[in-house]
Amino acid sequence: MPLKLNVKHLVSRSDRVKSVDIHPTEPWMLVSIYNGNVHIWNYETQTIAKLFEVCDLPVRAAKFISRKNWIITGSDDGQLRVFNYNTSERAHIIEAHSDYIRCIAVHPTQPLVLTSSDDMLIKLWNWEKLWTCSQTFEGHSHYVMQIVINPKDNNTFASASLDWTVKVWQLGSSTPNFTLQGHEKGVNCVDYYYGGDKPYLISGADDKLVKIWDYQNKTCIQTLEGHAHNISAVKFHPELPIIITGSEDGTVRIWHGNTYRLEYNLNYNLERVWTIACMKGCNNIAIGYDEGSALLMLGREQPAMSMDSSGKIIWAKHSELQQANLKAMVDAEIKDGERLPLVVKDMGSCDIYPQTISHNSNGRFVVVCGDGEYIIYTAMALRNKSFGSAQEFVWALDSSEYAICESSSCIKIFKNFKERKSFKPEYGTEGIFGGHMLGIKSISGLALYDWETLDLIIRIEIQPKHVFWSENGELLCIASEDSFYILRYNPEALTLAKSTNATIPEDGFEESFDVLSTHKEIVKTGLWVGDCFIYTNSLNRLNYYVGGEIVTISHLDRVMYLLGYIPKDSRLYLGDKELNVVSFSLLLSVLEYQTAVMRRDFETAHSVLPSIPWEQRTRVAHFLEKQGFKSQALAVTTDPDHKFELALQLGDFKVAYKIAKEAGSEHKWRRLSELAMLKSEFQLAEECLHHAKDYAGLLLLASSSGNAGMVEKLAQSAEAGSINNIAFVSYFLLGKKEKALNMLVQSKRLPEAAFFARTYLPSHVPRITELWKENLKKVNEKAANSLANPEEYENLFTGFHSLVKAEQFMKQTETRLPASSYPRSALNNEINPVEAMLAAEAAGAFVYVSEDGATGSQHSLSEGAGDANGFTEAFTDSPITEAWGGANNEKEESFVTAENNASITQKEQTADDLDLNNFVLDEDIEGDLELEESDN
Repeated sequence: MPLKLNVKHLVSRSDRVKSVDIHPTEPWMLVSIYNGNVHIWNYETQTIAKLFEVCDLPVRAAKFISRKNWIITGSDDGQLRVFNYNTSERAHIIEAHSDYIRCIAVHPTQPLVLTSSDDMLIKLWNWEKLWTCSQTFEGHSHYVMQIVINPKDNNTFASASLDWTVKVWQLGSSTPNFTLQGHEKGVNCVDYYYGGDKPYLISGADDKLVKIWDYQNKTCIQTLEGHAHNISAVKFHPELPIIITGSEDGTVRIWHGNTYRLEYNLNYNLERVWTIACMKGCNNIAIGYDEGSALLMLGREQPAMSMDSSGKIIWAKHSELQQANLKAMVDAEIKDGERLPLVVKDMGSCDIYPQTISHNSNGRFVVVCGDGEYIIYTAMALRNKSFGSAQEFVWALDSSEYAICESSSCIKIFKNFKERKSFKPEYGTEGIFGGHMLGIKSISGLALYDWETLDLIIRIEIQPKHVFWSENGELLCIASEDSFYILRYNPEALTLAKSTNATIPEDGFEESFDVLSTHKEIVKTGLWVGDCFIYTNSLNRLNYYVGGEIVTISHLDRVMYLLGYIPKDSRLYLGDKELNVVSFSLLLSVLEYQTAVMRRDFETAHSVLPSIPWEQRTRVAHFLEKQGFKSQALAVTTDPDHKFELALQLGDFKVAYKIAKEAGSEHKWRRLSELAMLKSEFQLAEECLHHAKDYAGLLLLASSSGNAGMVEKLAQSAEAGSINNIAFVSYFLLGKKEKALNMLVQSKRLPEAAFFARTYLPSHVPRITELWKENLKKVNEKAANSLANPEEYENLFTGFHSLVKAEQFMKQTETRLPASSYPRSALNNEINPVEAMLAAEAAGAFVYVSEDGATGSQHSLSEGAGDANGFTEAFTDSPITEAWGGANNEKEESFVTAENNASITQKEQTADDLDLNNFVLDEDIEGDLELEESDN
């Protein structure tokens, strides 16, 4: 059977590529080009990350030296150049050879670099000794095309030359250890086998042949034929059991590493192949062509490893099977996300190259699949129980039952290692899935069959990548390319549907499954614990789904794959492609509680709750909240913020008040005040607003409730706290106009203070005008001098004295009326206070006391309604209206005072438009005065 490898490729077009290399940690491919440039290509973003203009001649060799953050290049001018790939600066330049530099090899551990050239020499360089040449190797009689260091013995290396030979050398010795001869033309390339089981070399030559050598016996053990032109590149893949060869015929061929069978012949129409590079630890292959470069991604990144329910892990390292037991870590301190110090036991070599490993449901047997075959072993001793050919293998829920996909048209079911039944799916087979039912993927979607009868249960129009069943078979997760779906199996509905249908419908019984939820997320690996589905996604997050809620357990720093969950340890185990195992805590009690809630088994949930640690209860409370059980969530949560939010949602003032008081947070007091206002708890709202220092809210509450005492306190508090806008409005509502005016003055709002005084306190206009002028002089003296003071320019403010008298008259006649009298009271714009003052003065009811002859109590602008103790009574003022003369003393303007109208429902009123020019003295003062006199 053929080796099953997924082959994906990315292509970047450029000039002729002579050398490629792969960075060990970054997603970078180093490409050296015939035009003298070298660039680093990011194959994840498919963009050029760095560009280096090395020289004007071809650069035939370039390598990463990642431990120094360097790249090293060799070009046709015979020079080595070293660049820092972070800063793009050239660090060194070395005169290395007298002819073209063909190849560079970097020692994996020592500060050494080997170079080969058309001058038939190989040289060793030490960068810690200022790039001095430590040794020269002579022996080839033609160009030395490639050199490669032995990965199993870093002191030896091999070289390929156009003198038709491959030579093996030892560092420190100037003569070759031995020479391999067999090619009939020049040898272009050579590579070592990475594994420890085979002492092999591979070489490619202009005779169109690839030869595999046993360098211990110095014999050719295999010759690969098939390329139509010179062989330019050969590689043993360090991770996969494959050989890669490239030729000037434009093709890359992939051969099986054990059988030497040709598996793939790849042609990307980029003309001749010149170079191939691989990297230990990944499956990627970089290829350089005449017209660009390509990156191949082969096989599965997911390692072949499996864990049973007791914690025994089996994995494959190349063809070797190894075992580790979690129970052996008795004294080890386990931390989330840290690599576990496992003791690894070698179990022996496998007859096939393992691509997948999986335990059956009870953990007694383990199956290894690869190379189109499967072998079932006993999990403990790794004894062979059964084997066969299969494209895919899956276990049933029954530990003794399994299915294989022998071909796209044949599925076989086995019971106790004996074939029980076989059948041909109606729409063919593209993949199979095990579990509670047998799943078959085809062009029509996913079909689920009963294991026993092979009757079709349902056909779902989803192209699945993974299918995960819960342990009890009630829940199912189907993961596609970009989403996953949670379904519930309904056996009662299936039984009823079968009883009413004589034959099975073409698409099965739709009633047998209910769709619970759909999520736009890419699932990589997953498993069920109770009713909780745990999975890793494409963003390297470890999540679990329960009851419609997705909870993130951890953000992973690399790609990891789920192995299993050990309930006894309450830990989840994952592995990576390097066969490292890590774990994360996931309490079984939490999962059991959430599962019980989902099943509406509240008695079980109540009994499990005490076993949940205190620090985990907030997570449980969030889950309860999502399910709509907010009262229970309030009782369970330990997070004060969460408890406060729940208390607000439930309208529990007692709990919310207690938390807000303990926290002392203005935000919490403000949130609670909003709820209290909504529920008409005004006393609580007042206290909350006070703690929150929400002066605007307090003003709204006080004015809405007609609480003058509260407004008085608010005004004093706001004034003390320099919240002048609130203090101004509060004093104004109380009728304390002088204090309101003082707030404007303190705030340096002198223009507003002047207009306020002109409207409500005419007697203060001269003082405020002088303050305004003094302040304005600091900015614009000319503008300040244009302001007119009524005391200095009485001719511009005709009738101003009447306004001052009307102000005093209003204060003496101001009365307090109950709110019930509002409908019978005249509106402000219906009253002329100047006329009322004149009438009272004529009748002897009012005597104006001038400033010179007034007593303190008579003269001071009484604050009238400022002594009011509540807004339940309305205050009525006589609005001030006076005819302010212009040049002809004929025009009258009405001025309205918006006195403290206590009732919030009292009608709003507006003053007549004011002639603002009365406050401004024109620059031509003399002309204005002459005009005034002539008019008179």
